[in-house]
Amino acid sequence: MSVNKNALIRYKVLDSCFRNHAKRYFIEDLIDECSNVLAELNSNSNGISRRQIFQDILFMESSEGWSIELEKNRVGKRIYYRYVDPKYSINNMPLNELEINHLKSAMDILSQFKGMPQFEWMNETLPKLQHRTTKGLNEKTIIEFDSNQYLKGIENLGVIYNAIFYKKVLSIKYFPFEATEVFDIIIHPYYLKQFNNRWFLYGYNPVKNKYDWNLALDRIKSIEELNEQYQINDTIDWQEYFEDIVGVTKPENAKVENVVLLFKGKTCHYIESKPIHGSQKLKRIDSGTVEVNLNVVINYEIERLILSYADSVEVLKPKSLIDSIIEKTKLALSQYK
Repeated sequence: MSVNKNALIRYKVLDSCFRNHAKRYFIEDLIDECSNVLAELNSNSNGISRRQIFQDILFMESSEGWSIELEKNRVGKRIYYRYVDPKYSINNMPLNELEINHLKSAMDILSQFKGMPQFEWMNETLPKLQHRTTKGLNEKTIIEFDSNQYLKGIENLGVIYNAIFYKKVLSIKYFPFEATEVFDIIIHPYYLKQFNNRWFLYGYNPVKNKYDWNLALDRIKSIEELNEQYQINDTIDWQEYFEDIVGVTKPENAKVENVVLLFKGKTCHYIESKPIHGSQKLKRIDSGTVEVNLNVVINYEIERLILSYADSVEVLKPKSLIDSIIEKTKLALSQYK
């Protein structure tokens, strides 16, 4: 583990400590927090010195860092540290020169793997990183990505990512759709998933005893870290979890079913170039019709997707899905009577 990587980890840990106004972090506490995290990542770590933490704080306060504003409150002969604004986080700040240089170095290494089958994701990711690191150098924009910069709760993305990385339990005030009040939810965060320009958090809900509890970030009102024992996830492989679904919803005890759809007209070409799911098998019936076979769990998202194609799609099987689409289509038509 390089010195630069150690430094970035320490900055993230210090950021988390400074944001936590529920606890007083003296210099000894900051040393312990950083040392513990580094020891978890590298058993050969020798810990962090007092001098190093002071240097880290000076860097974070500098313009080369993030120009953070710290309260330095004295209790007797000791001083504890916290952000002036508890909502501030370096995760919400624009990339500084250090981070940009790290990204550029990473891109140089990653670009060497382009074209290899297991690295197809870089075809999309590298242009995004290059755009992010060169922004401001060229006035003319040459690429734009599909994202929702006005999405509520997006400012919590960095906070939640850190909580997953550092295994922190979270207390979240959550306001679901169609609810009349805000709920307090304790969650042990495991995984972040983006779908349709929205972010979703998955984790363990001790009240419901569910390891795949799902929260939409745009419905989160506030987040607080708790000093509780983190429940390790040893039951779910998140890469496999989403293999059988379209979207983010996985009904409890649902089974994979064979879904057969008939697409017509211009939509045929779109479905050919952008498969609905990894299991998709396509058979052309004629020049204007294709049959699509999917092996998926039937959920909210697959139904919404089918309905979005309106008169360009027909569900052939299973019957339960046919009945559901017919019912929702009738309900949609009734809105115009």
